[in-house]
Amino acid sequence: MTGPYGQGLPPGPQPPARPVDVDTGFWLWLVATPLMVIGYGADVVGSSNGRGSAPLYVAAALFTGVLCAIVVTFLILMRAGYRFARTVLTGGAMATIVYVGIRLFTVTWPPMYAVVCGLAGITGSVLIAGGMFLLHRLDSHQYFTR
Repeated sequence: MTGPYGQGLPPGPQPPARPVDVDTGFWLWLVATPLMVIGYGADVVGSSNGRGSAPLYVAAALFTGVLCAIVVTFLILMRAGYRFARTVLTGGAMATIVYVGIRLFTVTWPPMYAVVCGLAGITGSVLIAGGMFLLHRLDSHQYFTR
């Protein structure tokens, strides 16, 4: 776009470059999301020993789908530099880590479900904690200006 008389418009302020920590935190969260879905699915099926009703499974699937859509939306907003998205994701990360920790030590699953819940839950929680740590480093903190 040009200004009057064919002159170019002066360059406006450029948004700050996205730090590598923000991109890495985004990808850690994105990889952790399907792992947590797998762990939650195994938890729902395994804790009822396969005797759960169809409405329970449908409700759990709907809940999981909506929650995944919300998480991915906040991840995209966070990557664009919105501070409130990082804040919401941090709260969700802490709640997720506490939930997984409590479920791992209080529920008795059949062996196969216990392995799936353990591997998916622990790996996903570690990835989420790493992403949360990276999003609160100094370079990342200065990036969130919106």
